[in-house]
Amino acid sequence: MTHDTERTRRTTLTEEVARAVEGVEGVAFLKPGVAQLLRSALPSTPRTTAGTRHAGVRMSRGSATSPPRLDIQIVARRDARALEVARATRRAVDTCLATLLPGKEDAVRVVVTITGQA
Repeated sequence: MTHDTERTRRTTLTEEVARAVEGVEGVAFLKPGVAQLLRSALPSTPRTTAGTRHAGVRMSRGSATSPPRLDIQIVARRDARALEVARATRRAVDTCLATLLPGKEDAVRVVVTITGQA
């Protein structure tokens, strides 16, 4: 598999996971990345969503000794219990991975972090 093909697969996977996470009850939004925060602070910067929509979902490559890691950072709604939101998010990600990576979903380490409340 070429580097570009692998990057495209990872991008598609993170976009699908982001979509699944955004649909979880109690999730206010995915944690924005630094680039997204800077763009929103600068009114003269063109606002594009390419590459920023899934800033709160990052996938790192695995190594010979560890599987790939999928880090999900979310902001929970104030009226929701953080633990329940984290668990529901994990279930949604597991379901998404089972669809996208049939038979290989357990080969990805998933870490869900709630970074705040809104």
